[in-house]
Amino acid sequence: MGQMTDLAAVLIVRNEARCLARCLASVKHWVDKVVVVDTGSTDGTVSIALAAGAQVHHLAWPDDFAAARNYALECADAAWNLIIDADEWIEQGGAALRAFCEGGERLGRLCVISHDDTDPSSPQEVRSWITRLIPRGARFTGRIHEQVDSTLPRHDLPVLIGHDGYLTAQRIGKQSRNLPLLLAELAAHPDDAYIQFQLGKDAESYGQHVQACEWYAKALASTPRAPWRHDLVVRHLHCLGQTGRLDEALQLAEAEIPDYAASPDLFFVLGNLCLDSAMIDPTHAISHWIPRAIKAWQTCLAIGERPDLEGSVTGRGSHLAQHNLQTLQDGLASVS
Repeated sequence: MGQMTDLAAVLIVRNEARCLARCLASVKHWVDKVVVVDTGSTDGTVSIALAAGAQVHHLAWPDDFAAARNYALECADAAWNLIIDADEWIEQGGAALRAFCEGGERLGRLCVISHDDTDPSSPQEVRSWITRLIPRGARFTGRIHEQVDSTLPRHDLPVLIGHDGYLTAQRIGKQSRNLPLLLAELAAHPDDAYIQFQLGKDAESYGQHVQACEWYAKALASTPRAPWRHDLVVRHLHCLGQTGRLDEALQLAEAEIPDYAASPDLFFVLGNLCLDSAMIDPTHAISHWIPRAIKAWQTCLAIGERPDLEGSVTGRGSHLAQHNLQTLQDGLASVS
C-alpha cells in the first residue's frame, strides 16, 4: 500500500492473549502498520503482537482510556488511524477504510456489533455506530467510554466490527475497572448525560435493573438530541419492565413513539411490556393487552431492520418479532 495516506491500526491492550491474534489477522490486509500499546500484560499478549508484525510500545496504565488512546496515536504518527480493541475484529467492509482516507479530513463512524448474553435465554447482537477512523491530530477525551473530541464532520462507513467483550465470560473482569472510572468521570462532570447513560448500561449489564433505571431517568431528563438517545430510551423501557414499573414504561413508550415511529426496537419492547401487562391484568388480557402486543410486533415487521439506529438489536425488525408473534398465537390456539 502507498504511503500518501498511510493508515495505522491503533490498539491499547492488556492481557488480551485470548483474542488479539484474531483482531490483528482481521486488520492486517487493510492497514499499513499496526501499533499496539501494552499497559502491563502478564500473559502472552506482547509476544502475539510481535509475532503478528505489530509495533509494540509500553505505557503504565494511567487510569484514563483517553490518555492511553492519545499516547497510542502519538506512537502511531500516521495520517489516518483505525481505532480498534483486541476483543474486536473486522467482519466486513475493510476495503472502505482506505477509500474513506482519500476523501479529505473527516471522521469515520463504524458499526460495532456487540454479542451480548446478559440474558442467557435471549442472546443479542447490539449495533453501535462509533467514531473509529480519525485523521492525524484528532484526539480523545474522557476517562472511560472516551469520545473523539473534534468538530470535523462524521460519516458512516459500511464497515462492520465484531465485538465479544460483552459476553459474560469477558464482562466479569471489567466491573471493578469500569465503575470507579465512570464515577470519577461523573464527579468531574456531574451533569453529563452521556456518563449517566453509561452508568445505567453498566448497571444493566450486571442485572441491576433498579439502579439502571435511576441512571437512565437522570440521563433522559437532560440528554441532548444525540444519536445514542434511541438506545437510552429503549434500554430504559426494558429496565422499567424488568422492575415491574409497567405503567411508567407504557407511558414513556407512548410519549416517545412520535420520535421513534420507525424504530423496531421501541415497538419490540412495547410488545413485551404489553404481554407482561396481560400477565398481571388477566381481566383485560384478551380484550386489550394481547391485541396491543400483537400490533406492536407486527409493526416491528412492517418497519423491518434498522441497523442505522444506535443500539438497535439484530432481529427485532425480523425473526425475533416473528418468533414472539408465533409463540403468542400458538399459545392462544392451544387454549381456544
